[in-house]
Amino acid sequence: MKYRILGSSGLRVSEMILGAMTFGEQGGVGAPLEECRRMIDVYAEAGGNVIDTAINYRGGQSEVTLGELLGSQRDQFVLATKYGVTRDGSDPNASGSHRKNLRLSLETSLRRLKTNYIDLYWLHIHDRHTPVDETMRALDDAVTAGKVLAVGISDTPAWIVSRAMTLAEWRGWAPFVGLQVEYSLLQRGVERELLPMAEAYGLTVAAWSPLGGGVLSGKFTGPAGPEGKTRIAVDSISEAKLEIARTVDQVAAELGVSSAQVAIAWVMSRSPLIHPMIGARTVDQLKDNLGALSVELTPGALATLDKASAIELGFPHDFNASVRQWVFGAADNDSVESRPVPRP
Repeated sequence: MKYRILGSSGLRVSEMILGAMTFGEQGGVGAPLEECRRMIDVYAEAGGNVIDTAINYRGGQSEVTLGELLGSQRDQFVLATKYGVTRDGSDPNASGSHRKNLRLSLETSLRRLKTNYIDLYWLHIHDRHTPVDETMRALDDAVTAGKVLAVGISDTPAWIVSRAMTLAEWRGWAPFVGLQVEYSLLQRGVERELLPMAEAYGLTVAAWSPLGGGVLSGKFTGPAGPEGKTRIAVDSISEAKLEIARTVDQVAAELGVSSAQVAIAWVMSRSPLIHPMIGARTVDQLKDNLGALSVELTPGALATLDKASAIELGFPHDFNASVRQWVFGAADNDSVESRPVPRP
């Protein structure tokens, strides 16, 4: 496992992140305690050092499980959790990114995780009711207090993130160091705005669901179909998605690796900023996912996968590309290098 710097921080983070959404058996399909223990050991043995959870995963059981399992190993991991999703559906102030919920959520997570600090604290999802300056100031206070070392943001429009980063720069607050988004061969919409924005700010990108909810794992396209309970009903998967999954299967067969490894390797190939989040319910699934580290996709394989899953970037991207020569003249071409984006 290789390590990279987390955004503008000094934290060294592994190129794969262990997602703990499956940790705990509450609420249906999940992993029991001892299986979670073995998954942490296998991940650590592979060199992984980032574990990601959230206050609401498994009704809080994920954080409780991690708090019980990490013990004396806690400081060896970059421990990440998220806030913003409701802690109590009957309380209007038990959700969102405002200061009150941030404070109560953070204290809850610290208690469950049995730690006195969070390495990376994510805002889980955009809260349209809370001014972004309130959120950024409250997060900065948590960093100043030493309860949080770095902050990130998940599932939020690019213009909101950009505004937050500008406010942080102007006012000397802690900036976001990471962006968490859904990204896979089945979900490439982030290529329109979010990934270019992350590149411009030097944000580490945590890509959740790199297997498209399991559709790209091969279990939905095999002759026997999926075994046991799955999060996604087979009849809810569109033919277009299944066709992409079959292309992944084809590339995997040609390379002699698993479909899941191909799907994860494709995500990793898109940018050195991108760190796939691998979540599993069993040690065997986790080991297979980790196998993507040794998969090298050929140029032909990449071209096949890109073509099968290509999206339209939409306006203004497609329009600007179509009129580029008319606007800038024949002398403008792809050999002209853009000015590098300054990094902190």
